[in-house]
Amino acid sequence: MKRTTTAAATERPPRSFWFDPRFGIGIALVVASAVGVFWLVSAADRTVEVWAARSALSPGDTVTRDDLVPRNVRLGDTASLYLAGDGSLDAGLVITRTVAAGELVPTSAVGGSDGALIASVVVAVRGDLPRSVAAGSVVDLWSARQESDREYGPPSVLVSSATVVQVLEDDGLIVDGGSVGVEVLVPRAKIALVLAAIAGDDAVSLVPVSLPAGG
Repeated sequence: MKRTTTAAATERPPRSFWFDPRFGIGIALVVASAVGVFWLVSAADRTVEVWAARSALSPGDTVTRDDLVPRNVRLGDTASLYLAGDGSLDAGLVITRTVAAGELVPTSAVGGSDGALIASVVVAVRGDLPRSVAAGSVVDLWSARQESDREYGPPSVLVSSATVVQVLEDDGLIVDGGSVGVEVLVPRAKIALVLAAIAGDDAVSLVPVSLPAGG
């Protein structure tokens, strides 16, 4: 009997390989998950080079490489919103809004000189300036029309959100009559109104649009 059992065991055909499709699907999901995690980590760790302002930039400033410093930062999908640092700067780039020192330069804050829509005008501001008014401040320009030698009409906003370039009093340049000369950037469409107010000896005042934190 033992010989017969041994012979039967020897003659038994080999078992065929069996593969469960669910096992293959599981392996595929694990591999796909690992690849996805690797891709996400790699994307999150990817940095791009963009330009930052070396010092504060004011509207109307022409930007050169000396005004900027490169920064490698993680911006993800928002990288296109900032001035790329991996190429040459276009000639004649002009700042269109204030950029603080160290701030990444948004593409929306620069434009070509041919399309500049602002211009610099010096106005005489009567009386003392608010302490918060300095270079880079955003102010509303108010004026009151002179109706007689000592009387003025009601004030009204001449220019909204003008940017202060400099206060000339800091350089010892004070306009006659105790007024302070202030250089401001105004839209070109408003230049005629501003010049008319200056020529008519209207009373001009500057009102800060916003105050600095803690000021």
